[in-house]
Amino acid sequence: MAKLISKTYGEALYELAVEENNVDEYFEEVQMLKKVLNENKDFIKLMEHPQIVKEEKIKVMETILMGRVSKELVGFFDLIITKGRYSEIHNILEYFVSRVKELNKIGVCYVTAAIDLDDSQKMQVEEKMLQTTRYEKMEMHYDQDKGLIGGMVIQIGDRVVDSSIRTKLNKLQKQLLKIQLG
Repeated sequence: MAKLISKTYGEALYELAVEENNVDEYFEEVQMLKKVLNENKDFIKLMEHPQIVKEEKIKVMETILMGRVSKELVGFFDLIITKGRYSEIHNILEYFVSRVKELNKIGVCYVTAAIDLDDSQKMQVEEKMLQTTRYEKMEMHYDQDKGLIGGMVIQIGDRVVDSSIRTKLNKLQKQLLKIQLG
């Protein structure tokens, strides 16, 4: 359900941005808002508090946002609060950001390797991702997991390529367990 909500509202914001021909402006504003929301946990508690009426939440939001972001984005936040969907605001904004990145052909890639990759290895991985996907630019995120033993796991969107030794050993173990002895 939450995924449907974030997609519905995020898509509506995206369509508004495209219709208004303000995709880049909205993208910058949303990125700034995400950062501000992540840094202010008390504000999130206030906006999600069940005993504070929606009208008060809207007034607080408008006071904070008016003059800092476009009036359309302020109106969008008013709608989110009015419909009781503020608890999904992070997912909604994240969906919008991902749609804009898709529009701009920017892929978001998460790479987990058994060892820390040096700059040369990171460059090779990024080049390979650009060659094998439809993206023109990649936003790379690297992480280390010694539990992989060797190899790496690469994720772009919902696609995952797992070439880790841990996974290969697990597959081998399953195959061996299927073998019935005589």
